[in-house]
Amino acid sequence: MDAAIVTRALVKRYGKTVALDGVDLSVRTGEIHGFLGPNGAGKSTTIRILLGLLRSDSGDVTLLGGDPWRDAVALHRRLAYVPGDVNLWPNLSGGEAIDLLLSLRGGFDRVRRDDMIDRFQLDPTKRCSSYSKGNRQKVAIVAAFASDVDLYILDEPTSGLDPLMEAVFQDVVKEQVRQGKTALLSSHILAEAEALCDRVSIIRKGRIVQSGTLDEMRHLTRTSIHVHTESPVRGMEGRAGVHDLALDAEGATFEVDAEQLGDVLAELTAFGVVALTSTPPTLEDLFLRHYGDELAELTGNGAGS
Repeated sequence: MDAAIVTRALVKRYGKTVALDGVDLSVRTGEIHGFLGPNGAGKSTTIRILLGLLRSDSGDVTLLGGDPWRDAVALHRRLAYVPGDVNLWPNLSGGEAIDLLLSLRGGFDRVRRDDMIDRFQLDPTKRCSSYSKGNRQKVAIVAAFASDVDLYILDEPTSGLDPLMEAVFQDVVKEQVRQGKTALLSSHILAEAEALCDRVSIIRKGRIVQSGTLDEMRHLTRTSIHVHTESPVRGMEGRAGVHDLALDAEGATFEVDAEQLGDVLAELTAFGVVALTSTPPTLEDLFLRHYGDELAELTGNGAGS
């Protein structure tokens, strides 16, 4: 099977509110796929449909070759889900909660369970009611990765974890994918998605606005250039592909479209390049290109931007 998850023209409405407006999402088997967007963009609604908790109003969904609504019971034995806000049984210990979650799939490997508990430094003897948010997340993470499943659906999974545990989480996800598993990672932590994901999809207002590998998405946007030259840079004002140009006696700073990068760098040699710094866009840069107008509104800079 080439794709673990495929949605086509997925639509979901809540009254007059359109939560999903034709979502096309494809997650390949054996990859970590980032699903990025702020609150209200449609991530959680999409995930609930994938889990069979909601029915779409229209469109097609295939998950592990089945229908998440009709085949929910069978599919849930083949997937593990980590939500961003974990609620546990307060009178159970962490270990008992993990065992209960694992037993829902009909049995588990105790050695693997204990290994995950050790790696995430969780005390399984404490009652769930005494756990911090981070420890509640650890219970869900341990239960997920102690399971032998084909697909991990991870919705803000590291919320509340400290940086050390985030690093452990990343290692564990990579290990599972190397074994042929698939992960869909919904995250606000762009550095996490950048470190982990093979491909990413950005969702905005219920629609996928861009999808691909990070390198492919970088090709579609601008690279920041800072150049120090022997003589002042001239002739770049108004040049196609050059943006936010700032000149000084020692060189220039600007952004350049990917398709113009080679030509612009060649032109700079005429001014005697002493030093040049080229910075490709980060995932955060790519993300903000799609949400820059909303950011401007929030910061009060919408007018004239």
